[in-house]
Amino acid sequence: MLREGANELPSADRRTPLRIAAEVLREPMFALLLGAAAIYLLLGDVLEGAVLLLFASLSVTITIVQETRSERVLEALRAMTSPRALVIRGGERIRIPGREVVRGDLVVVAEGDRVPADAILLNANDLLVDESLLTGESVPVRKRPQQPDEPPPAVAGGDDLPTIYSGTLVVRGTGTAEVRTTGTHTEIGRIGKALANIDPATPGLSEQTKRLVQIFAALGLAATLLTVLIYGALRGSWLEASLAGIALGMSLLPEEFPLVLTVFMTMGAWRISRARVLTRRAAAIETLGSASVLCTDKTGTLTENRMSVVALATRDLVMDWKDEGLPPTAELQSLLRVGALASSPEGIDPMDRAIRTAAGTLPDEARLTRSYGLTADLLAVTQVWQQPGEEALTVAAKGAPEAVAALCRLDDRDAAEVRRTVEALGAKGIRVLAVARAEWDAGAPLPERPRDFAFSWVGLIGLADPLRAAVPDAMAQCRTAGIRVIMITGDYPATAQAIGRMAGLDEGEVATGADIGALVDDELAERVKHVDIFARILPEQKLRIVKALQSNGEVVAMTGDGVNDAPSLKAADIGIAMGGRGTDVAREASSIVLLDDDFGSIVHTIRLGRRIYDNLRKAMAYILAVHLPIAGIALLPLLTGLPLVLHPLHIAFLEMIIDPACSIVFEAEAEEPDLMRRPPRARDAQLFSAAMIGWSVTQGLLALAVVAGVYLLAARRGLPAEDIRALSFFALVLANVALILVNRSRRGLSLDFLLGRSPVLAGIVAFTLATLAVSVSWEPARRLFGFGPLHGDDLGIVAGAVLLLVLVLLPFKLLARRLGAV
Repeated sequence: MLREGANELPSADRRTPLRIAAEVLREPMFALLLGAAAIYLLLGDVLEGAVLLLFASLSVTITIVQETRSERVLEALRAMTSPRALVIRGGERIRIPGREVVRGDLVVVAEGDRVPADAILLNANDLLVDESLLTGESVPVRKRPQQPDEPPPAVAGGDDLPTIYSGTLVVRGTGTAEVRTTGTHTEIGRIGKALANIDPATPGLSEQTKRLVQIFAALGLAATLLTVLIYGALRGSWLEASLAGIALGMSLLPEEFPLVLTVFMTMGAWRISRARVLTRRAAAIETLGSASVLCTDKTGTLTENRMSVVALATRDLVMDWKDEGLPPTAELQSLLRVGALASSPEGIDPMDRAIRTAAGTLPDEARLTRSYGLTADLLAVTQVWQQPGEEALTVAAKGAPEAVAALCRLDDRDAAEVRRTVEALGAKGIRVLAVARAEWDAGAPLPERPRDFAFSWVGLIGLADPLRAAVPDAMAQCRTAGIRVIMITGDYPATAQAIGRMAGLDEGEVATGADIGALVDDELAERVKHVDIFARILPEQKLRIVKALQSNGEVVAMTGDGVNDAPSLKAADIGIAMGGRGTDVAREASSIVLLDDDFGSIVHTIRLGRRIYDNLRKAMAYILAVHLPIAGIALLPLLTGLPLVLHPLHIAFLEMIIDPACSIVFEAEAEEPDLMRRPPRARDAQLFSAAMIGWSVTQGLLALAVVAGVYLLAARRGLPAEDIRALSFFALVLANVALILVNRSRRGLSLDFLLGRSPVLAGIVAFTLATLAVSVSWEPARRLFGFGPLHGDDLGIVAGAVLLLVLVLLPFKLLARRLGAV
C-alpha cells in the first residue's frame, strides 16, 4: 500500500469553512463591495460605511453557512458508501477497510458485498454482479472463473466474464478473486482521474455584474471630483461643493449590484434545498433557467432501479400485470408460485426479489433441500423443496427461455411459440424468464444435474425496471418549457425505447454506442439534433454527446448517479447527481445533487432557477432606474444654481429603502404565471441587455422628471431652501416606492402587499412613510434632515406627481414587455 497508495479515489480537497470564506472573499465583487465601504469611511460617512460593511459581512456569512452545510451533507453521503473487504492473508480470512486492500490480495465476495477493487476470479459459485454504476446496465451479469491463458476483456463490464470491478455489487453467489488494480488504477479510478481534465462551465452573471460595477464605480468617483471642482469654482463654497460631490458620488456608487447577486444566489440555494436539492456551487443556480437540453440516465433516474413483474404468459394466456394482488387465474398464480420456489429465498438479486414479492410469502414449513446454480452450459437455476403435506419433492427451475425450453424438451412447434412470445415482450423492453416444474421421489437420491429431472413447462415471467411515477408529468413540463429531454443509457435499445415511450420521449430514431463510435465529432453534432434516445452508450461516449450538444449552442443539464456519468456531469453546464444512490465520483463532479433521487425535483429546480433569474432582472432593472433620479436631483442644483437637495444623510436614508427592497423584496417575489411556458433564455443572453437598460433608463428619467418638476415648482414659488428640500426629498422617496411597485411584476402594477402577501415590502413602505412623517413633524429630526414644515397642499402636489408617474409608467411597461425588456 505504501508503494501504490491507499485503495481509494483522490477526492476533491475538503472545503472547510475557512477555505470557503477565503474563496468568497477573493471574489472581485466582494472586493469592490468592501472597497466602496472603505471609500465611504474615507469620505467621513461612518454610518453608510458601517452599514455597507455589515451587509458585506452578512452576505459572506450566508454564503459560508450554506456551502458548509452542503459539504457536511456530502460528507455524510460519502461515509454511507465506504465499503469493507473480506481478504485471505496468511491463510486466514480477515475483514479490513476497503482502502487497505492491495494488489495481489485474495478477496472473498458474497451476496450483498461491494467489490473493493478490480480483480480476476479464481473461483465462482452462481455469481451475479450488478455493474449498473459502471456500465448503466440495470440487470446483473453472470461471472465465471478465469480460464487458463485467457486474455483480459477488451471492455470493462459485461456478462460471462472472469473480471469483477471496484464499486460493483454482488447480488448472488460467492467467489474468490485476486486483486489486479486498486485506487486510481481501477476502472472507476480511471473515470475519476479523467474528471481533472474537464473544465466545468463558468457562469456569466458574475462577469457581467463585475463589469457594470467597475463602470459605475469609475463614473461615481469621476462625478464626485468633477462636481466638487465645478461647484466650488462657480459658487466659491467648497464646503457645499464637497457635500454636493459626496452626495452625487454616493448616488452613483453601485454597492447594490454585488450585494443583490450574492443574496439572490445564496437565498436561491436555500430555497432549492427546501425541495431536497443540494446546491454544491451557488453560482450554478443562475444557469438553471437557461437549460435547453436535459440529458438523463435511465437506470435509477427515469426508473426506480428495482425490477418488478409486469407480464405473465402461459401456453393459453399472455397478459400485462401491474403487480397488484394475485393474478386472476389459478394457472397464472401457479406460475408465480413456481417462479418464487426457483428464486433464492434470502437473496438480493432484483429479479428474485420481484418474483417473490409478486407471489407472496412461501409457507414457513417449506424447506429448501438443494439448489443447482447457473452454469456456462445451462443458464437456469433449479431448486428442490420439501413442502408441507406433500410426499414428493417439488423441483422448480427458472432461467433463460431457451435453456428452460431445453430442460422441458419442448417440440419445435412449442419452442417456436415460446420464442414469439419472448420476442413480443422483449420489444416492449421486458426481460423474460421461463419457469418449469418437476417432482421427485423424496426417498430417492437427488441427481447431480438438473437435466435429469422430468420438467414440465409452466410459463414465462416478464420483468422490467418500472418508470418513476413523477416522470411523465415532469417530461410534459419540460416540453411546455421548451426543454428537450434526451435519454442516454447503457441498456439495450428495445428497453430504452420502451422506457422512453412510457416517459413520453420521441419514439423516433435510436442511436447506439456502435453508431456513435463510427461518427467523427462534426457528424455527431449533426446526429444529436435529431436523436432523443441513445442506448448501449459507453462512459466516454456520454461525454462526447454532451460536448456535441454544447457545440450546437445548447445549454446542457446532465443527470446521473453512476461513476460512468461523472465526466459528463462535470462537462455539462449543469451537472445534477443523484444523492441517494449516486457514487462519490458523481457527486463530486456535479454542481447540484438531488437528495431524494426524484426526477420531478429536476423540473422543480429548473422552475426555481427561472424564477430566481426573473426576479434578479427585476431587481437589477430597479437599481438602474432608481439611481437616475437620485443622481439627477443631486446634480440639478449645480446646473440651476438652486439650493442643494441631497446631503450624504439623505442618500443613507434612501439606501435603507433601496438595499432591502432590491435584495429581499424582489428575491421573495412569486413566480410569473407564464414562467414555464417560455422557452429557455439563450446561452449568450445578457442580464443587462440593451432593452432592459433602455427600460430602466426610461423609468429613471420619468421619475427624475417628476422629482425635478416638484423641485423647480417649489423654487419658482419662492419657498425657503428647507421647504424645497423637504418637498423634493418626499417626491424622490415616493417615486422610489413607485419604481418598486412597477418593477415587482411583468404584468402590471402589483399591490398585493396591501393584502399581506409581501410582508417585507409592506414593512418597508410603512417604515418609509413613518420616517417621513417624523422627519417633518418632530423638530430634532427636521433639523437633522434640514427640512422645513410641509402643509397639506404641498403633500397633495407630491402625491399627485407620483401618481402621474405611475400612470405614465404603466403603458411604457406594456411596450417594454413586448420588446423583451421585462
